[in-house]
Amino acid sequence: MIERYSRPEMMALWSEEAKYRRWLDVELAVCDELAERGVIPAAAVETIRAKAGFDVARIAEIEREVKHDVIAFLTNVAEHVGPDSRFVHYGMTSSDVLDTALALQIRDAGQLLLEGMDRASDALRERALEHKHTPCVGRTHGVHGEPTTFGLKLLVYWAELRRGRARLARALEEAAVGKISGAVGTFAHLAPDVEQAVCARLEIGFEPAATQIVQRDRHAVFSTTLALVAGSLDKFSVEFRHLARTEVREVQEEFGKGQKGSSAMPHKRNPWRFENLSGLSRVVRGYALAAMENTALWHERDMSNSSVERVTLPDATTLLDFMLHRFAGLVEGLVVFPEAMKRNLELTNGLVFSGTLLLALAETGVTREEAYALVQGHAMETWEQGGSFRERVEADEKIGKALSTQQIDEVFDLDHTLRHVDAIFERTLREVQ
Repeated sequence: MIERYSRPEMMALWSEEAKYRRWLDVELAVCDELAERGVIPAAAVETIRAKAGFDVARIAEIEREVKHDVIAFLTNVAEHVGPDSRFVHYGMTSSDVLDTALALQIRDAGQLLLEGMDRASDALRERALEHKHTPCVGRTHGVHGEPTTFGLKLLVYWAELRRGRARLARALEEAAVGKISGAVGTFAHLAPDVEQAVCARLEIGFEPAATQIVQRDRHAVFSTTLALVAGSLDKFSVEFRHLARTEVREVQEEFGKGQKGSSAMPHKRNPWRFENLSGLSRVVRGYALAAMENTALWHERDMSNSSVERVTLPDATTLLDFMLHRFAGLVEGLVVFPEAMKRNLELTNGLVFSGTLLLALAETGVTREEAYALVQGHAMETWEQGGSFRERVEADEKIGKALSTQQIDEVFDLDHTLRHVDAIFERTLREVQ
């Protein structure tokens, strides 16, 4: 992934140096386990641990000749270790190293992603509580519906992101598994309990029944989970972008001193970082499709998945890591305009209370059909001619006979409409962890 959309912590995790370090961790864990079982000499493992190392440039040089990355790596390790290197990779196949080390990278990348999700969800929760009672209009089909609060919007997003975090934790548990079962998964050279012990040493799970590789449905679940989280960030960003439009202007991206919004229009303050998140989410979703295509391999394995994963797993995790922290920062610094929200809420002159009026009339015995006709008639006049919806309602004799002044006051009472906001917050914050 290009540096523009990468954080150093995640970039370092997917570097060539980090990859080979995890390959070596796997090899050493197997050596330690086999030495404890008396399969290979303990003195040899002491030498291996003392001398084992690698050089990225040297591995690349060897690979250009042998055309095999694991062999190149093992050759370079042997150059450091000497004769005792014959016990390195004992009873193993290349995928034992590759897939088990990949599990370590997925586990560690996942931890960074979980931290990013925690920061983003904390930001949403804090701003949701801040604006719990900041009224705004709710929109359906892009058209004013009924009143809500800005805090409730953010609470919905917080709950979704927490569900995403729970999915990611489960996906990590499913994907971060290794295997030391040999060329076709039969444990022809090492026993199954060796695999379990090695994976326990490395603090990952193990594939109970494998071919030459860990089965790729696991990685597909992980990748599609990343795509779902990215999709949530896209969804949230689209809303903030809409609310930042000039005609709406209920929110604004933080605009720093010296920042410029356009090369041609000095007045511009664009929601460009939210737009950036929407764009990057498309890339992450595309990688999910590639991961799903990786599940169908020939027989006990082919290599068609390998080239895909060299791109998709580092890029998808790096992108989502960047997106989560960018989104968190945007929410933390989001400029909110409560007065603009109030202005927009009142823009339709009371039409947002039409549903409450409909129910109030029905409760008095007016049929729903008649009530709907009465309310819609005044609503359409207000749409087309302007003026006050409430004044039209109060001037209607039929409505006046059905509803008292106090009942009409309650229909148009914003606090009454939003009376359950505290209960929604209490329930959501209790039920969603």
